[in-house]
Amino acid sequence: MELKLIVEAILFSAQKPLNPKELRELLAAAAEHGEEAKPFKKTKEDAILVALEQLQQDHQAAQRSYRLVCVAGAWQFASQPEFAPWIIALVGAKVRLPRLSQPALETLAIIAYRQPLTRAEIEQIRGVAVDGVMQTLLERGLVEQAGRAEVIGRPMTYATTPSFLEYFGLRSLEDLPAADELRRIPVTRPEQLLTADPDLATAPPEQLALAEVESTKPPPDSPPASPPPA
Repeated sequence: MELKLIVEAILFSAQKPLNPKELRELLAAAAEHGEEAKPFKKTKEDAILVALEQLQQDHQAAQRSYRLVCVAGAWQFASQPEFAPWIIALVGAKVRLPRLSQPALETLAIIAYRQPLTRAEIEQIRGVAVDGVMQTLLERGLVEQAGRAEVIGRPMTYATTPSFLEYFGLRSLEDLPAADELRRIPVTRPEQLLTADPDLATAPPEQLALAEVESTKPPPDSPPASPPPA
């Protein structure tokens, strides 16, 4: 019996996507339920991954109405997109969350390509505050806290989640489209978290100093100050 056929039977009967680690555990557990399963008890994950890729190629070559796909590192069978009208008629349309706004997509792209990074670094690239957008991405489970940056104040850093890969149908972050220009944008971490305005992005110290000087200048049309009394 071929390993890929065993894996095919498991995935066909599974109620959820399975990753190679879960498949390896199932192969080990199956040894208790039949002699024919014992030779596969100690199958390594690398061998399972090879079997999955072979199985994927087999189904692709057969041009069936379904295919084997890998999303966020987990494998499952899925119907081909062109058969969507008949599948919807059978099971109904899946209610999807509202689409992400353009600012949310821009912020998510920055995090995806430059992760992990702090909120101040995200604002430095976008040029605007991202408080509301970040809250949306966190609530949708597309972004999560990934630790703390090794700078003064140790601000929180953020990274994408497996749900991000599932949302965009990606196998891994390596499947992201090329974005060399986005990766080349220089980002410098400030020594302190200074802001010119709570609602704006982090401003560099020289801008804060300039703003402070400008705020002390009199208006251009204001009358000259009266001399002090003698």
